[in-house]
This record gives sequence, C-alpha cells and structure tokens, in this order.
Amino acid sequence: MKPGFKVGDLVWARITNQTVSAWPARIEPQPEKPKKGQVYVYFFGAKIEEQYGWVANTGIIKYDEESKAKLEQASSRADFKLAIEQIDIEYKKLQENEIGNAKTPIEPEVEPELPKRGRQSSKRHSIESGETSVSTTKTKTSKRKATSDLKENGTKQYKVAIVSDNITNDGRSTPNSDSQSTENNELSTMDSSSMPDDDPTAHTIGFLGLGIMSTGMVNNLIKRGHKINLWSRDNQKCYNLKEEADKIEPQRVNVCVAPCDVMKDSDIVFNCSSDPESAKKNVFENCGVIYDDEPLNGKGFVEMTGIDPETSSKICKGIEEKGGRYLEAQLQGSRDEAAEGTLVVLTAGDNSLFMDCQSCFKAIGKASFYLGEVGIASKVYLILQLMQGISLVGLAEGLVLADRCGISGQDILNIFNMTNMASPFLTNKAQKIINKDFKEVELSIKNMQKDIRLALGLSNDLMQPLMLASAANEVFKQSRKLGYDDHDCSCIYMKARY
Repeated sequence: MKPGFKVGDLVWARITNQTVSAWPARIEPQPEKPKKGQVYVYFFGAKIEEQYGWVANTGIIKYDEESKAKLEQASSRADFKLAIEQIDIEYKKLQENEIGNAKTPIEPEVEPELPKRGRQSSKRHSIESGETSVSTTKTKTSKRKATSDLKENGTKQYKVAIVSDNITNDGRSTPNSDSQSTENNELSTMDSSSMPDDDPTAHTIGFLGLGIMSTGMVNNLIKRGHKINLWSRDNQKCYNLKEEADKIEPQRVNVCVAPCDVMKDSDIVFNCSSDPESAKKNVFENCGVIYDDEPLNGKGFVEMTGIDPETSSKICKGIEEKGGRYLEAQLQGSRDEAAEGTLVVLTAGDNSLFMDCQSCFKAIGKASFYLGEVGIASKVYLILQLMQGISLVGLAEGLVLADRCGISGQDILNIFNMTNMASPFLTNKAQKIINKDFKEVELSIKNMQKDIRLALGLSNDLMQPLMLASAANEVFKQSRKLGYDDHDCSCIYMKARY
C-alpha cells in the first residue's frame, strides 16, 4: 500500500479508462493475493455500485477539502456527482469522529445507501499496469452511446465511445464510459477542457521544432506563462522567437544547442517534426533526446509529429528503456488553429504524463483526449487525415467541373455553404482555390500526402482495401511531381484543372 495511507481512507483514484481525471473511492482490505504497487479500493457512485478494483499507488490522491475543490468540477455526469455526495457523507463522519478523538473504523461491508432509481448489476474493475478491464450490464434506460469500431487483424477490437446527449451548456460533449466488454479495449476519452488545471505547469517544458504548426503552439505556451527550453534545426528561428518572448518576460525562452540538451534541462519535452523520419532522428541519432547515457528518471516525452503506429511504438520503446514516460499526442487542425490555440489533441500512452501536460494542452488546443495504449492516437489521426484528404480531392474536382461548365466557383461556394455539406475546412479550402491563394500554407501538399501514405500503409497491414484513398493519394503524388510540395494542400486543384 502507498505510504501514508491505510484501509478506510477516502481517496481520489485515477484509472486509465474513466472519463474524468479521478474518481471518489475508499481504500479496502486487500484480497488474499495482494498486488505489488497497487491498492484495492471501493468506488462510490450509482453507476459503479458495489464496484471494487485495483489502482496503482501513483493514482491515489488523499481526499480532503483542497483536492475536492480541484477535482469535483471535473465532470457534470450524474453518477460522478452522486459519488461526490456519497464520499462527502463519509468524509463528514470521519471529521466528526476526529473532533471527538474517537475515529471510527469504516467497515468495508457498509456502503452508503444509493437511490432506488438506476440501480445496476455489480461490476468489477481489474486495473493492472495502466490497463482496465470492465464487465458491465447495460440498463434498459441506456440510450446514449453510439460506437465506431476499429478492428485490428480481425481479432482485437477497439471502441471509441461517442456521446450524443451529454452536452454541457457551452456546447462541449462530456465523455461517457457506459458498457464495456472484457474482450474489447475501449478507448475512453478524457476531455481536458473539463479539467481544472489552467495555471502553467510547475514542470520545465522543452520543445523540439519550429515548423508551420509548432511556432503557433510555442507562442501560445509562452503567452500562458510557460518557460521553455527550445531547439530547432534552424536555430535562427529560436533566437527570433526568444527575442519576441523577452519582450513579455526575460528568460522565458532558453535556446538549446541540441535535442539532448533540451531533455537534460526539461521535465517534459514535446517533439513536433515534419515526418516520422525526422521524429526518430530527434530521439535516436547523435545528440538526440536519449543520446546521453544518463537515465531519464521519469521525464516525459510527448510526440506530436504526425506518425504511424509502428514509429510511435519504436520511439516509445526507446524512451521507456531509458526510464522515461511516453505519450503520443496527434494534432488535428491547421496552422491557423495552432496559432489560435484551438487544436484538438489526440493522445495515447502514459496516463500520468497526459495529466501532467494538461496546462500545455489547454494552451494549444480547445480539447485533448486520452484514447488508451500507444498507437491508438496515431491510428485515429491517420483515419481522420484520410477522410480529410479524400474530401479535399472531391472538392477540387467539383470546382474544376464548375469552371469547365462556365459556372462561377464563388456561386458554387455560396450555395455549398447553405447546405449541410458545408464545413469550416472545406469552405476555407474552396475559398483558397477560388482566390488561387496557394502559397500561404496552412497544411502543405507534402504533409497531407505523407499522412495518406501512412494510412495506406496501415490498411496494407490489415489487408483492408481503400480504393478512394488510393486514388486520392495518386492525385497528391502528381501534384508533388508538378512542384507543389510546399504549397497549401488546396493546390491540388491545379493538378485537377491542368
């Protein structure tokens, strides 16, 4: 058991596939076979009635007024609020007993009385090494969850829970974790926009790369008060950014000579490169982040480069072998969204590192999601990029056909925007095509084709035919052959037109 805790203590328990940062719980007597480094707890709340499970020592936080103030607003879910009410009753009892110097032990068999409504069959958590297996019975009233299944090699199935009616007043969707199968690994989403951490992290931050996306992200980290150790292959970019940052506060940015120097002087290092190969170079090659013989001792490495699952796993192995923590954080959005701090961050890997990065994710994005084990976030990222690339090819060819018919592209766009097909991405790209504004790059043709190529590689591993994706890839390849590599991806119109 974690030092300083004992049976009967009220705690917050962090578990990997819950949709909130921590859940109210009570430490229970360990079964006959205790698990090293883990604590056996009872979870409060109607949705997890009579539910017991193992939680890592590192996931246990003392329940008191201070921790409650930080964590009780982490979710608006009814079962979470009920859990807060129940643990508060127990907490007040303990406080009263302490005042009388006669603290009464909590009998594990006595559980707070739950409302008669919504009672469910018992569930059991088995939480080992950061993975959670849950067996539940779905109630008759459950009507919220829709799932999208990703099958790997026909055997392992992942489910992404999509909640349709858990919407807060500000329009955010609240992640949900209803029924889960012991045969499936469910990708529970943890939305950082509902978490309380707004202040700059106390950890020292390092950042590798100053490309189209990362420049905007670093600027937002600085504006939010983070101090950063910075490196880029073009070090002049670093000094230019440092000069601007010094106007806000001197010494907020420190320019480093090599990636290994950034890692040496930082607690958490973010890497945002152009492609998988450059991402691996920043880690493994001479003066990379694991170049020194010294162990990382729990330092965090967050990979933000758009990469394939295989590359992510290799980087993860290298970081963990040196004693570090690894998190893949795939970015959905453009250069403008990076500059505005409205990216969507998809993460997988070390859950404790995800929690430590909350202030950074809030600085660069409107939401971040924890999806599970390493590789899942990169798969979701590639799937979304594939859909984006295919839709862009369709948009370009539609505008080419309109031009051939003598119809104004602006008229087509105006009508398009009145339909349910309209989206900010396609509307923006259509306007760039109409204006022939291809040199101001939001997402380059080279990077878009890279993502489609990686998605096709994933489909090859799974023997899954992707006919439209293959055709879209050829369009992007031809555009690159015509010399449009570093133009905005909307420039594929030129290939389709000429």
